Amino acid sequence: MQHASQITEPDYGTLLDSMLYTCTPGEILDIPTKNFILPRVEVELAFVLKAPLKGPNVTAEEVIAATDYVTPAIEIIDARIEQFDSQTKVMRKVFDTISDNAANAGIVVGAKKENPTVIDLPWVGAVLRQNGVVEETGLAAGVQGHPAIGIAWLANKLAPWGEHLEAGQIVLAGSFTRPVAAKTGDLFEADYGSLGQLNFRFV
Repeated sequence: MQHASQITEPDYGTLLDSMLYTCTPGEILDIPTKNFILPRVEVELAFVLKAPLKGPNVTAEEVIAATDYVTPAIEIIDARIEQFDSQTKVMRKVFDTISDNAANAGIVVGAKKENPTVIDLPWVGAVLRQNGVVEETGLAAGVQGHPAIGIAWLANKLAPWGEHLEAGQIVLAGSFTRPVAAKTGDLFEADYGSLGQLNFRFV
């Protein structure tokens, strides 16, 4: 993701109820392309919290303790801003993506829910197929070495503004693959092995 975006620090945005798409195991979820501008697909893990996380000194271990379950998730990102400024040709900066809600436009869930204390999270892997062709593979260790580190970073980042992560919230840990562009008619299969599969197509 750092190579794809040319941004070398994390960013964050807000997940809204209207962004949530839920797959039924064994079926293909239809996602309306008209809901997006230039959709791209990223492979992630989602942490669903059972207890609040308040910075400034939250650790990855505390994230695990506060997590109800971890589940496969696809983030659908979308660009409302230009990759390059049309006048200056300068590439966007991290503050541009933050102003664009970190390019977040959708989240797909619906696979297995796993207790984070019984799974080796950095070794969770996924294979992303687009129209039957493998486009991306990766391990969750690609997110700063451990996906819980990103959740801790976010809790600590919010602390100076008096904000915190709350029980029941879904928090995405960050993509461990490059984004894959999607268009109408594309079928995606995100295979997380023992954690299940997310199947969806843009219509």
